[in-house]
Amino acid sequence: MQISKNYDVLIIGSGGAGLSLALKLADHSLRIAVLSKFALTAGSTYYAQGGISAVFDAEDSIESHIEDTLNAGAGLCNPEIVRLTVTHGKSSIDWLRQQGVVFTEEQTQSGETKLHLNREGGHSHRRIVHTADATGKAVSLSLIERAREHENIELFEFHNVVELITRSTLSNTPFPAHKRVVGAYVLDSKHQQVMTFGAPVVALATGGASKVYLYSTNPQSATGDGIALAWRAGCRISNMEFMQFHPTCLYHPEARSFLISEAVRGEGGRLILPDGSPFMQRFDPRGELAPRDIVARAIDHEIKKRGIDCVYLDISHKSEQFIRSHFPTIYQQCLKFNIDITRQPIPVVPAAHYTCGGVLTDSYARTDIANLYVIGEAACTGLHGANRMASNSLLECLVFAERAYEDILNRFPSIEPVPEIPDWDESLVSDSDEEVVVSHNWNELRNFMWDYVGIVRTDKRLARALHRVELLKKEIAEYYGNFRVTSDLLELRNLVIVAELIIRCARQRKESRGLHYTLDYPYTDDAHPAQNTVLTPEARIKEQ
Repeated sequence: MQISKNYDVLIIGSGGAGLSLALKLADHSLRIAVLSKFALTAGSTYYAQGGISAVFDAEDSIESHIEDTLNAGAGLCNPEIVRLTVTHGKSSIDWLRQQGVVFTEEQTQSGETKLHLNREGGHSHRRIVHTADATGKAVSLSLIERAREHENIELFEFHNVVELITRSTLSNTPFPAHKRVVGAYVLDSKHQQVMTFGAPVVALATGGASKVYLYSTNPQSATGDGIALAWRAGCRISNMEFMQFHPTCLYHPEARSFLISEAVRGEGGRLILPDGSPFMQRFDPRGELAPRDIVARAIDHEIKKRGIDCVYLDISHKSEQFIRSHFPTIYQQCLKFNIDITRQPIPVVPAAHYTCGGVLTDSYARTDIANLYVIGEAACTGLHGANRMASNSLLECLVFAERAYEDILNRFPSIEPVPEIPDWDESLVSDSDEEVVVSHNWNELRNFMWDYVGIVRTDKRLARALHRVELLKKEIAEYYGNFRVTSDLLELRNLVIVAELIIRCARQRKESRGLHYTLDYPYTDDAHPAQNTVLTPEARIKEQ
């Protein structure tokens, strides 16, 4: 007998975006379910080091923050969305403080206490509100504590969504005139049982897809689940070619996913070659404070040109007390690998870090499917354009959680109730005796995405990648159709879709812009207006 549960709102994802939305809605007596694929702290929010960008300094301004964001986005930001997001920066920080988040402060010369602000790449002023170098952890733990205490929120750890349920699903029509979400089939990973969650409103807050690459700063959970779920359900996807590679991931065989925060460069950290010579000024007059795409390409260029394993980030010219107080997490983590950052430089390489594209949404986080919202990294709101500026991501999570909350609250009284949903059918499948197929396909996918669809691309590499991904899709679909679902299989099924979306978007863009750099079209096409890349599920159906 399968378990069925019904809620007013189903939120898939337990990071900053998902929990913010849950807490705001729950205060209005709505019954909320929050699903987390693993533990509540397993998402990217918990691991975010840098902070949240917001205008607090008297020398800074909203207009300056807007200009910096537009510049970083390389002509593809939506100016209205940028203004909307930036103008809500201060109120978002104030709301977090009300939830118990404690940010780093400093004393002024007059003895007053104010927020300490960092500066990061792409920003013309100090405007990064932070909690030392573990801002995401502070935000995540505070929101989790508040959610656990709230009587209207039920938290489900180790629950992985198999598929969204829409009116299309129930009527077995791919694209009816009126598409509406009504819930999700969900795998309880601990009990290996698929459950039915019914809800008239569903929000995807599942994070990004950087685990599609061999090297990533993201946690294991970043497998693009929400993007793939929305795509299969019938949503448009946009700008997936813009995958941000963080310039500075710790280079060590046992620590490939540990990020060295942008703030280290913001506080004077210098990128150097193995012989100690700096190189960033040769690539951009802003040096280490250039946007991430420029810094990542510069490092990638030096590594390939010189045949070296890594470059180095040196902050050791600062005092030990300064380093240990500003970067305690980085200091302690590097020390575990016998790297004392107060005395020696940090070996670093670029690694996949952030998904700028995603599910196409409007200014209220609405998608092409009625009552389906997408917030956070899984969404393509128009804020980031062709390149996300540092510390705008957590800000986007908070602002669009607020926007979705406003829209849901306004529309909820008129939303139709959930119809009867059939149980998940496992009558024609069996337990797998070949789990090695999943791990092998996972490794193959991440390797060829790194080799062919990485920081520097070509038409030939993309064609090879598309051929490989189409073969993998068939293998994975056959496996999925014959065996009971597992969490690993669900992630692989989603990841191969995300890989295809990235490749197809990249093949459509015949220029280099922002995070998308191709040797075949090395210049930005300034002769024509900048265009977003948009993929439609209808076109996919026609192709098949």
